[in-house]
Amino acid sequence: MEKILLINDIDHIKNYIDKYSMDHILSGQINKFESHSKFNLISFDWYDINDTKAGPSQIIIHFSQKNLFFICEDERSLNIVNKLLKKDDCIEKMLYNFFADIINQDTDFLEALEEEITETEDDLLCSSKKEYAGIIISYRRKLLKLKKYYEQLNSIFEGFVQNENKLISEDNSIYFNILDNRIDRLFYNVLNIRDYVTQVREAYQAQIDIDQNNIMRVFTVITSIFLPLTLIVGWYGMNVQMPESSWKYGYPFVIVLSLIVSSICLIIFKRKKWF
Repeated sequence: MEKILLINDIDHIKNYIDKYSMDHILSGQINKFESHSKFNLISFDWYDINDTKAGPSQIIIHFSQKNLFFICEDERSLNIVNKLLKKDDCIEKMLYNFFADIINQDTDFLEALEEEITETEDDLLCSSKKEYAGIIISYRRKLLKLKKYYEQLNSIFEGFVQNENKLISEDNSIYFNILDNRIDRLFYNVLNIRDYVTQVREAYQAQIDIDQNNIMRVFTVITSIFLPLTLIVGWYGMNVQMPESSWKYGYPFVIVLSLIVSSICLIIFKRKKWF
């Protein structure tokens, strides 16, 4: 018997599952994969990779040799199960096809995400804008969700592979080994992309530091140019009678002296490539 229902409608299958399962499903106290003598109880938070704004939605699976029940938290998870679950005489094959379809497009999604991050890196290195900090943070949050998602699926497929209660036949166990390997690859791909995002963040911070250093260099050059001029102003601003004070070319002399000092400073800074 196969049935897909919302958790609020769980009374419809109370005659087919034991009290332990009923209590744990209603209380939400279910491990990712629980192996019992006559049934397996699975719980995971389904994450829609195509809708990053939507939160996770819990899906609970109770299956034995004769029964397969999907208990969904909300309409979103109910619709995805109805869409992906294909009828078959073998419950094991139905489970395999369901999980295979859930992660079917994930490899393409991760490749597209990595390409998007690469393009973002090229853009931010060309123009270090403040909004890129928010973009990098959004990537990190998205990858953290994916990491948690694949971690729980990894635990589930480890339970399938161990097959402690022998509910999965040896002929079909190979299919779950394949899924376990695929989940491992997806999980490590997410870890690698997270490391890449960390490198992008460090490159972005380095670019920000370079821009700030360039700004400070400009201010330092301007300050260095006006420092000798300040000295000249301070020198001739003293209330002391100087010999050239009565000289008719005294004022033009100070102007020319200031221009010469500024020009010398500019030439020196230019040769040292300070600007």
